[in-house]
Amino acid sequence: MIDMEIKNFRRRVENINSLPTIPNNLKQISKIIEDPLISLKEIGDFISNDPALTTKVLKMVNSAFYGFPGRISSASFATVLLGLNVIKGLLVGFSVFEVMQNTMLGLWEHSLGCAITARSIAKRKGIKDYDDVYVAGLLHDIGKIILFLEYPSEYKETMNKAKLNNFTIVEAEGDQFVANHAEVGAWLAEKWLFPRNLIEVIKYHHVPQLSKNASIETAIVHSADVFMRAKGVGFAGDPFVPELDPVAFEMLKLRETDIKELLEEMENFMVSGKELPQ
Repeated sequence: MIDMEIKNFRRRVENINSLPTIPNNLKQISKIIEDPLISLKEIGDFISNDPALTTKVLKMVNSAFYGFPGRISSASFATVLLGLNVIKGLLVGFSVFEVMQNTMLGLWEHSLGCAITARSIAKRKGIKDYDDVYVAGLLHDIGKIILFLEYPSEYKETMNKAKLNNFTIVEAEGDQFVANHAEVGAWLAEKWLFPRNLIEVIKYHHVPQLSKNASIETAIVHSADVFMRAKGVGFAGDPFVPELDPVAFEMLKLRETDIKELLEEMENFMVSGKELPQ
């Protein structure tokens, strides 16, 4: 019975293109990025045909965060430079921002700070695909947005329950739904054909010890998430600052000076405003 409930729940949240509460731009983007045959050129053409999206992508690719030499003026070229996974992640991030700016802006700020910090940690640790870690950080809480869009009154009740009863948002979600935001986010990442390791990071960012195939990447995003909560960057749905998983902490071997530098880097990018699409 429980398995059937989960299957039906998953089918409903995955069927994003038919949900009446989902903005049209997110439906379009979802349809494009779940196509296994989509090319970078086709994605570049899609972006180029949307002036607002073009502006956001070019603003991001020309920021100090990426540090490409010279100014990039073509959305198609920007797509090639950023790569498939990053551009897909940014498209999803940009589209949900329009939904979040009036109701859940704090969550976007939290996600962005987490993404920036996760990428910095990954680079320090010599992770080759550090931009994939950035995408995982950016989308680690995407499940909250989908739950909020599909079940607005229920999710508001969930957030209130977390606040009033000193629950974590994951605990409150468990009382309200048959799956939490991390599981929902992983389902969507799988639907959108993101790499397996990225899907695993999203699924286990609250319980990094369960990650088997992306343990260090999951430890990175978990740590970045905790750092952002401790620093008060944005709002992740509850006021709790979870404990840093000891296995993740030992795996990353971050010193106090490392953490201080990482937070300073993140603050510089956030304050500059260059990473936040307007």
